[in-house]
Order: sequence, then structure tokens, then C-alpha cells
Amino acid sequence: MRFDWLFEQRDNIVMLLGWHIYLSIVPVFIGLALAIPVGGLLQRCGKFKDGILNIIGLLYTLPSLALFVLLPGLLGTKILDTVNVVVALTIYAFALLIRTVCDGLDSVPPETHQAATAMGYRPVQRFIGVELPLAVPVIAAGMRVVVVSNVSIVSISALVGMPQLGALFTQGFQLHFLTPIIAGIFLCIMLALVLDNLVLRTGNKMTRWQPKRSAK
Repeated sequence: MRFDWLFEQRDNIVMLLGWHIYLSIVPVFIGLALAIPVGGLLQRCGKFKDGILNIIGLLYTLPSLALFVLLPGLLGTKILDTVNVVVALTIYAFALLIRTVCDGLDSVPPETHQAATAMGYRPVQRFIGVELPLAVPVIAAGMRVVVVSNVSIVSISALVGMPQLGALFTQGFQLHFLTPIIAGIFLCIMLALVLDNLVLRTGNKMTRWQPKRSAK
């Protein structure tokens, strides 16, 4: 481990880390913004819901590298355009979060639906004001999985020249030099831990209405 190399490359490493954070977070928020309304609609599809979820779930099986290469042709963008990676990772995030959103909405007791309807809530009002807040714990748990998964998948985009921590892996491999590889792995792990903790804390703050479990 050459710490002098890390010191010399600190500006570049910070830049790569910044890009990695951006590419890890933005697609998750876009995927969640899409999954919430679509999940709400699927809840009203009855017996067709599971079949639709299975089809959407197949999106996550698409090879990431192939998707990074194919999207420029589909979107009319350049191979090094950030949009390609954001769209690809949004597809993966949406494929995972849509089922999480549906599971969260399924966790809302039928009695709550009936009580909200009896109080005069319209379907959209009930979804936003009652069902969605109660589904937050399940959705937050799914968000933790997606965020950590994105941190890993982002690094693959280095193979198509996208600047982020994965570039340290390719650089180390090409130079037969372990220092950038170790630094990249360490930073990816730390980033995943930090983002996971942020999602956990945010979910806890949004569910303060839940009764705290008494310590035994």
C-alpha cells in the first residue's frame, strides 16, 4: 500500500468519489419517485399485480455492462454520457423498489383502509395521507438494499469510461498496482455503509409515530 501515491492522487480520488456518490444516489430517488405511483396503481390491479411485478422484476436481470453499451443507441446519447448510467441504474432501482412499495402498501391493515374511507378520505388522499406513511418502514428497508446495490453496480460503468471509483480498479489492473484497487474497495465499502446509515436514520425519523420497543 503506497500512501504517497494516494496523497498525490487525492484530488482525482475525491473527484471520483463525488461522481460515485452522485451516480449511487440520484437513480435511487428517481426510481423511488416512479415506484411509488406505479405501486399505488398496481395495488388496484387485483390478481394481475403479481404477474406485472414478476415482469418488472425481470429488468433487474439485465446485464449492467450490456445495458451501459445499449442505452446510447436507444437514447441517442454518447457512450460517455452520464445519462446512460443514470437511466440504467434507475431501471434497476425501479425494478427492486416497485415490489418493495407494493409490499409496504400490503402491510397496511384493511381496518386502516376502512377507517380512512369512513372518515371521508378519497382514494388519492388515503394513499398519500394514510397508506404511504404506514408503508415507510418497509420501503425504507428496501431503499437500504437498493442504495448498497447501486454503490456496487456503479463501479462497473468504469468499463465504458465513466469516471467514478471503479476507475481505480481498472487503473490498478492495467498497471498491476494494488494501491488504487485497495483504495477503491475501501471507499466503496465506506460509502455503502454511510448511505445505508443515512437511509436507516431517515426512515427512523419518518416513523417516530411507531411505538418504541421496550428493552428487555
